[in-house]
Amino acid sequence: MPRVAGAWARTWRIMSDPDSAGTDARPFWERPLESLSHSEWEALCDGCGRCCLHKFEDEDTGELAFSWLACDLLDCETGLCSDYAERRAQVPDCLQLTLERLPEYRWLPPTCAYRLRYEGKPLPAWHPLLSGDPDSVRQARVSVAGRVIREVDAPDLPLIDYVVDWPGQVPESARRWRAVVREAGGRGDGEARTGEA
Repeated sequence: MPRVAGAWARTWRIMSDPDSAGTDARPFWERPLESLSHSEWEALCDGCGRCCLHKFEDEDTGELAFSWLACDLLDCETGLCSDYAERRAQVPDCLQLTLERLPEYRWLPPTCAYRLRYEGKPLPAWHPLLSGDPDSVRQARVSVAGRVIREVDAPDLPLIDYVVDWPGQVPESARRWRAVVREAGGRGDGEARTGEA
């Protein structure tokens, strides 16, 4: 079993479905997406909240733009959905990510575990399944926590004023996370070492 610390280790053991793995002994986040159980699929989410941001699409060019406006269910301080289990009942246009529809979701941020695994790439070192720390997403500056506002609380501004680039980018601190983890002796507490606020 891979080294995963604390509560995430317990979560990994609970969420890892031995029936879905068959003879594949790899951790579920390294296995093909089609082999994952429902709980393993859900556990891939790092909880960054970037998919909960409103996006704009240019009707002429198809170009996508992220905004700093979040779904009304997003807790903007934690970056997590305030009612994940019932979100689709409260927000009918909330999408359920599925393997079959992943190719359609070109708006998924480059840090998204679903996108990365679909593209055959490994999870980044800051991902809670690898770091053992759910706060590593915030420390790597991937989380939307403290950086967005719910649509219902938004000031009346022209739409262009809500457009931001950062949700569609990989933060420098996230790119440097591997080096930070090594320097920190294997801990995922890289926030102070990255030099980013």
